[in-house]
Amino acid sequence: MAGDRKPRAPREESPFDERVVSIDRVARVVKGGRRFRFRALVVVGDKKGSVGVGTAKGADVTAAVSKATDVAKKQMIKVHNNNGTIPHEQESKVAGAKILLMPASAGTGLISGGVTRIVLEVAGYSDVLSKSLGSNNKINIAYATVEALREMKPRDQWHTTAMRTGKEKAAKASVKAKAGK
Repeated sequence: MAGDRKPRAPREESPFDERVVSIDRVARVVKGGRRFRFRALVVVGDKKGSVGVGTAKGADVTAAVSKATDVAKKQMIKVHNNNGTIPHEQESKVAGAKILLMPASAGTGLISGGVTRIVLEVAGYSDVLSKSLGSNNKINIAYATVEALREMKPRDQWHTTAMRTGKEKAAKASVKAKAGK
């Protein structure tokens, strides 16, 4: 009888790092009592600059986790990685959760805790400082961290006076010349 079994198909490896951050039992009150469900918070990333956060509910834990993973994959964003750190300081707020991310020099590591650390790890960062202010709600902190990463601008998109192009300098010089006449 042992020869009658079908060989299992090998499970294909996902290119994403999927981390379950929290699982909560939630309830709604109905006439007969309480109906329990599970809510999962999942962070998905490829450690190469893509990250997404998803939350979903299901009748059991596995259903909630798989739904949340699908939501996270659909909401993935590309982030800017500057040699393992972020390009500049960024602050973001979602509901009551406020997050502050700061670039760190090489070798510093991820000085971050909880949900923020997980989001930064799966995004592929290795040297970032962070501070979580306000609420300690895991879902809001996760979304605030992703929002802060979304708002980042790479170095070549910064608007500074020191990085003017030749055309801008020429235009400014011609305006000064016309004003002097």
